Amino acid sequence: MSGIKTIFKAIRLFLFSNMNKQLLVFVFFLFLSGIFWLIKTMNETYEKEIKIPLQVGNIPKNVVLTSTAVDTLRVTVRDKGWVILSYLHGDRLKTMSINFKAYDRGHGQGVIPSGDIKRIVEQALELSSKTISIKPERLEFSYNYGEHKRVPVRWTGRIIPDQLYFISQVEYTPDSVDVYATQQKLDSISTIYTEALNYANFRDTLSIDCQLSHMKDVKVVPKQIHIKFYTDVLTEEAMDGVPIQGINVPAGKVLRTFPPKVRIHFVAGADRIRSLRPDDFTVITDYNEIMDTKSEKCKIYLRSVPQGISRASLETKEVDYLIEEE
Repeated sequence: MSGIKTIFKAIRLFLFSNMNKQLLVFVFFLFLSGIFWLIKTMNETYEKEIKIPLQVGNIPKNVVLTSTAVDTLRVTVRDKGWVILSYLHGDRLKTMSINFKAYDRGHGQGVIPSGDIKRIVEQALELSSKTISIKPERLEFSYNYGEHKRVPVRWTGRIIPDQLYFISQVEYTPDSVDVYATQQKLDSISTIYTEALNYANFRDTLSIDCQLSHMKDVKVVPKQIHIKFYTDVLTEEAMDGVPIQGINVPAGKVLRTFPPKVRIHFVAGADRIRSLRPDDFTVITDYNEIMDTKSEKCKIYLRSVPQGISRASLETKEVDYLIEEE
């Protein structure tokens, strides 16, 4: 107990010594002058742009807004600093609402003219505030009565994995979305794309939550999806025993090639290579071309390759052949 008294005594002596008395007086007058400066500053007149969300309200249950439900007004206001501060940090201008039925013009469109926007804004402001400008001056909204269709989602942008890697699979969750719009627009929409993505130099699976691109007067549900880009290591490989197929061979004829099977070189992911079979590739030779050229050898072509295969090429471009009668 005596120790605590000693500490309080030391503090009292420190605070009320002559030197510290002068310091306390200085701090007090500094604080007082700061208050006077703040009052003077806040009493001056300022112009400030304030962003005010304007929301369409009282929407009938059978109506779906296909435009953005909330638009932002940029209002430049002139008033005392105190008032401007209350607009910026208070709840007075957090969100303003307009009545759907008051501005519905039918045929899926609604318009809020500039005069009504100005009136709505000025009713929310203090009487002392002067409105300098409002942007945009006029707002429009669109709607329908639930017409929609489901369309697939696809990514867009720049997705480049690290060297020696490639994107083996893209997984969307969900893989399709509901689109609400006028029937004319619905007929023209077959795919919804993401906002432009930009990722590079990754090796492991890339997971992204991304927004879908916004189209005018079109509502997309949901607005955000999850995408996974799976990667695999690129490997140079060859496939033996791919059969050569003759096309345009007339009835009663048999086209034989020597050799009957060829080797194909390609690049693919390690996982994809393990599942490949020779019959997954299609190599052909054309009977009509042989008849036209009358060459001793026939040309062969790689007509199709499995998904996930790149830089595929035939080890040989010509082979011997024999045409027989059945």
